[in-house]
Parts: sequence; structure tokens; C-alpha cells
Amino acid sequence: MTIGTWNLENLFRPGEEGGPKDDASYRAKLAALASTINRLGPDLLGIQEVGNPDALADLVDLLDGQWHTALSAHPDGRRIRVGFLGRKPLTVVADVTAFPAQFGPVQTQDTGVPLNTMGRGGLAVTIEPRPGHTLTAAVCHLKSKLLTYPGNRHAPRNEGERARYAAYALWRRGAEATTMRALADQLLAGDGRTHDVALLGDLNDQPQAATTQILYGPPGSQIGTGGFTRADNGDAARLWNLAPRIPEEQRFSRVFEGQGELIDHILVSHALLARVDTVFTGADGPLPSVTTQPAERQGKPGSDHAPVVARLEY
Repeated sequence: MTIGTWNLENLFRPGEEGGPKDDASYRAKLAALASTINRLGPDLLGIQEVGNPDALADLVDLLDGQWHTALSAHPDGRRIRVGFLGRKPLTVVADVTAFPAQFGPVQTQDTGVPLNTMGRGGLAVTIEPRPGHTLTAAVCHLKSKLLTYPGNRHAPRNEGERARYAAYALWRRGAEATTMRALADQLLAGDGRTHDVALLGDLNDQPQAATTQILYGPPGSQIGTGGFTRADNGDAARLWNLAPRIPEEQRFSRVFEGQGELIDHILVSHALLARVDTVFTGADGPLPSVTTQPAERQGKPGSDHAPVVARLEY
């Protein structure tokens, strides 16, 4: 079985805000996305930045074989949301937005009402890799490191504003990671040593970032550490990031200002870790280098992210 995560980058129909300006550009984008998915052949793909559900239906029409879809009912202000593509029926088990009850509202800008919900809902589904066996997967898209300032600006007025809005984004991304970690605790059902659970998504930061590590659960025993091969009490609650299993030369999923960074991740429970065969990034070719001006990519084919893919033994 093959699972993966991919940010589809502003999947809107032509003429919509954030989407391609014309049908030719739209068809080129869909064709590039479909070519990659058909080549990789995932059985379950967590997806991000689905703007128009009808655009996702257009993409599915270009895919080989039969597919099932599930989308979060909670898009953000740009109308993008997360979801799943699966070759077998998907059962939605959670679609979360609210921060844990212990959290107070988080400030996200200089003025305005603080928020106590994720910007984009986190979705969880179950799928049967084989009869009688269940895999549960959650997908999320955490707050971006690319900052937006008042008036929809992408450049700050001064360094003080830059620092404040970077902090607001970090607080929000941390709260969203905590929300998804709480969902993971539910999906692990008390013991990840006996439940196959995966958490997929665009976490908008690298494996060692504090916000990413929130999702891991108990510290220690990650792949590549001295404790990896030793069982401990944390195995029941821990999630393992498969990033170290990606060949080093492929270990990035986006290029920002010429520098590769791995911000898209697959995390798995102890039971699922034993099933992992290979992990890789699956772009069709060199990724474009993006900047702090996301509008520069509007209408371009494909995506500015590489899919992250894991092949599992079932």
C-alpha cells in the first residue's frame, strides 16, 4: 500500500481568485497534477489547498482507475481546505477546528479578535488496506511561514511589524499542531503499538522545528536516534516522522528562495512504522523556487510542492 501527502497549490477553477486566469492554464495544471498522481499510484493521498471541490472532481476525472474523495468542511479565508484521495472507500471520523479547551484564544494580528480555531480544519478518515484491517489517517495544513500583513501585503512596513507577525504565525502554528496532536491521541486509541495511524500534511516547517515536534508526542526514539531500536513506554503514544527514511538528496518538498526545505511530512504510529518499506519525494522534475510573493505562482502548472510518499507492506 502506498500513502502520501501533497499540497496541490491553489486548486481553483479558472477565473476564481487564486486560480488560473484561463482554461488553458487550468488544464495544464490539472494535467501536471494528474500525471504525477498516476505515476506514483498512491492508495491514499492526503491533499492540501483544495479551493473549489469541483476542481478536485475535474482532477479525479483525469486519474487512472476509480477514486474516492473526502474534504474538510472547514476551509480558511482563502477558501482552501484539506482532504483525501483514496482508491478504496473513505469513512470520515473527524473534522476538527477547535483548539483544545485548555487553550485561550491566540492573537494573530495587531488588532482584531483572537482566534481559538485552526485556520483550516484537520480531517481524519479510515480505510481498509485489506479486508478486516483498518488504517486511520489524518491530514492537516498548518499556518504558513509566508507572512501576510494588514491590507493583504506580503512585505512588512518595518522590522518590528515583521517580527510581530512572525510571532503571531508561530503561535498559531503551535496551537494548530497541538490541536492535531490531540486528534492523534484520539486516533491512537490508547496504544499506537496496536493501531495503524498516520498523520499527513503540510506542516509548514522542518522536522526539527518546535511546532513539528509537538506532533511527535513523547520525546526520544525518533528514527536515527540512539533509542530508536529500543522499546519504551512512549511507544504507545509516539508518532514517528519518516523524514530520515527519505534519501538525503531528495529530502526537501519545497524550494524557498533557492534553498530546499522539507515542510511536508508523514508521521506514523509504532504499529505502522513496522510496515514502512520505502519513503521518497515524488516530484516529476525540479521544483520551482518560491518567494515571499505567492501571487507569482498564480496559474502555473503543477504544484510548488513535491509529494512525500511512503510504501507500506500489507
